[in-house]
Amino acid sequence: MKNIVSIVLSITLLLIGGCGSDNNTQSSEKKLQKVSIMLDWYPNAVHSSIYVALDKGFFEKHGLDVEIKMPADTNDPLKLVAAGKVDIGLSYQPQVLIARGENIPVKSIGAFVREPLNTIMVAADGKIKSPKDLTGKTIGYPSIPLNDAMINTMVKTDNGDPTKVKLVDVGWNLIPTLATKKTDAIAGGFINHELLLLEKEGHAVKIFKPTEYGVPNYYELVLVTSEKSIDQNSETLKSFIKALTEGQEYVVKNPKEGLSVLLVHENKTSPLDKGIEKKSLEILLPLMDAKDKPFLYQDENSWERVGAWLLEHGILKVKVDSKNAFVNF
Repeated sequence: MKNIVSIVLSITLLLIGGCGSDNNTQSSEKKLQKVSIMLDWYPNAVHSSIYVALDKGFFEKHGLDVEIKMPADTNDPLKLVAAGKVDIGLSYQPQVLIARGENIPVKSIGAFVREPLNTIMVAADGKIKSPKDLTGKTIGYPSIPLNDAMINTMVKTDNGDPTKVKLVDVGWNLIPTLATKKTDAIAGGFINHELLLLEKEGHAVKIFKPTEYGVPNYYELVLVTSEKSIDQNSETLKSFIKALTEGQEYVVKNPKEGLSVLLVHENKTSPLDKGIEKKSLEILLPLMDAKDKPFLYQDENSWERVGAWLLEHGILKVKVDSKNAFVNF
């Protein structure tokens, strides 16, 4: 799970196919409907419900044969969904709005993680007590528009001067950058990953949450699909959501077992630390809870606020009708 990379304008909008290879295939015990989902990153705690739904037979119960795919790049899920190469992808709320601003017909069908995981991190024993203290300091970050907007908003809201903050593009080398004090802070690190790894390595960290300093509460992860899939395969998508909801409910009630299922599916090139993933899941589960609303429920006001913020900071070049960016099944 990583931050948003700029939407590539050259996405080929060849919307071929829908959910599965045969739109006329009916879900049954004998012939399951094929559905593909592409993760946002390598398997980790946030994906526990997907693997539980697969291993416990919840997808099959709802007539689905689900294939889970890995991205080569964090842009891939949205691009491949738009091109009809993947049925469902895990992406980010701001990225969906950016895509729609570029006339790419994708929509969110569920808020998977309901709050930002991205933060600004500084050494706990340092002199930086709040974002305004970053004035005149250096921040290491992956140079992407969302991070720029986040830093600018946070520093300005805290009465600092964002024009006097030096931004250093360190790519995804965030942990060593802060650990070795190459910069005064990092942005783009997640509270359920970089923060936990830094703490494990003995580096006490203080975090500044974006939503406490002027950044609208955006959905860190959302399920996305193409408009064509919604038009032609809504029942299949509804079945997927029902099965995934059962998977999430199982993980909430049985987090230890849910994590065990996930660990079986770890990517060998990106092995998981059981202790880190346990803590990550503890952080994530409350942030995935829609309270009195169904799992994955999306609030129209959230889409409006995030869209307005992206437009204000020039990330969106045109105003996007937020009502058309998502659908609740």
